[in-house]
Amino acid sequence: LQEVTASSRHYVDRLFDLDPQKVLQGVIDMKNAVIGNNKQKANLIVLGAVPRLLYLLQQESSSTELRTECAVVLGSLAMGTENNVKSLLDCHIIPALLQGLLSPDLRFIEACLRCLRTIFISPVTPEDLLYTDATVISHLMALLSRSRYSQEYICQIFSHCCKGPDHQTILFNHGAVQSIAHLLVSTSYKVRMQALKCFSVLAFENPQVSMTLVNVSVDGELLPQIFVKMLQRDKPIEMQLTSAKCLTSMCRAGAIRTDDPCIVLKTLPCLVRMCSKERLLEERVEGAETLAYLIETDVELQRIASITDHLIVMLADYFKYPSSVSAITDIKRLDHDLKHAHELRQAAFKLYASLGANDEDIRKKIIETENMMDRIVNGLSESSIKVRLAAVRCLHSLSRSVQQLRTSFQDHAVWKPLMKVLQNAPNEILVVASSTLCNLLLEFSPSKEPILESGAIELLCSLTQSENLALRVNGIWALMNMAFQAEQKIKSDILRGLSTEQLFQLLSDSDVNVLMKTLGLLRNLLSTRPHIDHIMSTHGKQIMQAVTLILEGEHNIEVKEQTLCILANIADGTTAKELIMTNDDILQKIKYYMSHSNAKLQLAAMFCISNLIWNEEEGSQERQDKLRDMGIVDILHKLSQSSDPNLCDKAKTALQQYLA
Repeated sequence: LQEVTASSRHYVDRLFDLDPQKVLQGVIDMKNAVIGNNKQKANLIVLGAVPRLLYLLQQESSSTELRTECAVVLGSLAMGTENNVKSLLDCHIIPALLQGLLSPDLRFIEACLRCLRTIFISPVTPEDLLYTDATVISHLMALLSRSRYSQEYICQIFSHCCKGPDHQTILFNHGAVQSIAHLLVSTSYKVRMQALKCFSVLAFENPQVSMTLVNVSVDGELLPQIFVKMLQRDKPIEMQLTSAKCLTSMCRAGAIRTDDPCIVLKTLPCLVRMCSKERLLEERVEGAETLAYLIETDVELQRIASITDHLIVMLADYFKYPSSVSAITDIKRLDHDLKHAHELRQAAFKLYASLGANDEDIRKKIIETENMMDRIVNGLSESSIKVRLAAVRCLHSLSRSVQQLRTSFQDHAVWKPLMKVLQNAPNEILVVASSTLCNLLLEFSPSKEPILESGAIELLCSLTQSENLALRVNGIWALMNMAFQAEQKIKSDILRGLSTEQLFQLLSDSDVNVLMKTLGLLRNLLSTRPHIDHIMSTHGKQIMQAVTLILEGEHNIEVKEQTLCILANIADGTTAKELIMTNDDILQKIKYYMSHSNAKLQLAAMFCISNLIWNEEEGSQERQDKLRDMGIVDILHKLSQSSDPNLCDKAKTALQQYLA
């Protein structure tokens, strides 16, 4: 190392020469020495060339030529390894280069921009460094008009540094859309391409930008029309893909309708083309992921995609790549693709998940694709978290099919790897995996029994305590499905696993979804007489407290209706009835809801009354008398005159019990 650094030292020493001409020549020689030579770059950084180059770049007394050459050398150093970029950042290169942009000299500005571009596209550079000073963005917008190079580099900086809605808003508010739009018709391909990339990141998941883009025109042509021209088959692949991404974002934001010909006839087929074997790995990944996003929420687009170019079969190739007989002769390419093959699997799972989100026939086609279930099961245990998440998403999508839950899911014991995934996975996987489990626990699914035996109750009860709202909802939802038409032992295990404290916690949850699912669980637990009596004998006091709590609280109609239905179930018990009959407070509440302005609540309250006064049951006479004294019969007479046929029938049936 010492010999190497010694041979590099003279380059650095010359930067300190007193003769400016010799310094300039030293920088030019250094530039020629480092081009394409990573070892030489590293040596010069170790020897302290960077602070000196930055000093010369910032000195007012340096000639413009010297300052420009310094920027070029720094840009070349940044082209090396990530460690080089880190060293440059540590020396505060970004503020120095941004300062350089204030110079009047265009060549120097371009050299600074080129160097900034190289630094900002490195993964080790924090994007926020572009936004620390508010004046920088407006200055960059102003520089867009200076030259073709400034346009290319600035657009590239923007597209790499625009991560998330905050950055999109800053750029949007600085007039990015208007400033960049006319660059889409530039004579330079590189400028057109970088401007297009800018729009694809600006519009992504951003309705405000998307809605604006629809109405912007350049030379009398609207942007969507320009994008459509850019995704024609004769255009370079990266241009086709990027314009398809722009149109996809605009469609998902509601700026373009899903049945617009530019989506159905242009964007969708273009993205399907990107999934073919002929395309490079990264094109296939991006094509499939973008298509998955485009069709994710639209049934008609899912149907169209599923019958375009045999897409479902074409995606099966994503799992066989690169094969041992691969046609890739370029050894570097093969090595790259082997390292990235998992990205293909992830993209295929994502696209299958979108394709099968709604349509039963499409799901059937996907599952019948060769070894599909095995591939999903393998995907659930891959080391890459992205593949695991995509595999779970795909499984979740397919688990919406009753038919498949009864057949393929059973044949492949899918629940086993799924339960494994649920042990200590990160939240984003847990949310999708627990949603899938909800479906596997439906009453008609044969997986229900084995899942129970593998300790699911404990796992789901712990999910209901999660900080994460989606996990709480899924935990309680799965328990609700589990309790549906279940045997008494399972119901008791659920109540034991949840604990009364946790049940109250869920009933006072601020999210209405959690509350509704918890009431649904209670309703499922309290079904069939022996179960109702058994559960009310052990948990009656707490359940009655919970019911009172909700009927008194500020809740919507659905919540109150569900709660009254629980009361009606309790009233159907043999011994459980007494818990209502001895609770005057609850009886008054039922009476109040019989005369409520909402017919749903009136009907639910009437179910309670009917179950309490039913004739064939022991003690019905005493119950009828008590309710008559409370004025219930008068209300029933009034309701029997109701214009609502349901209420009228129910009231008449109840009155017959009194006459019998």
